[in-house]
Amino acid sequence: MQGTGVDHLDLVVSDLERSLELYRALLEPLGYVRAEEIVGERGERVVYLGGSGVVPVSLRQAQAPGTYDRYRVGIHHVAFQAPSREVVDERLGWVRAQGCGIETDPKEYDYRPGYYAGFFYDPDGIKLEIVHVP
Repeated sequence: MQGTGVDHLDLVVSDLERSLELYRALLEPLGYVRAEEIVGERGERVVYLGGSGVVPVSLRQAQAPGTYDRYRVGIHHVAFQAPSREVVDERLGWVRAQGCGIETDPKEYDYRPGYYAGFFYDPDGIKLEIVHVP
């Protein structure tokens, strides 16, 4: 994708297969329709999820002990764009059906005009957001 300023984003997860199943199903309706694998710098399996017009996201298995905390140095949360409010609602409904923790149901925020988002947690507690901004 040209001109975004971000080429890709790598996430480290505690259980690669569990997370791949969730992220693939979560992101496919948002345009993440391809999966490509590489070997990481420590020989680990790295799976990139991507598609046309989206910044690829990769997942890799954790190789050090510890748990995620969004208030430590690192990523606070990751926001994925949705093409409409209806898709935000549908994805949060899907997330709820998967048993993921919901932080806030979809609603409008004052961040920017029309900013509509819902927040939730992946199996490792990484905070995720599905957002639509007209």
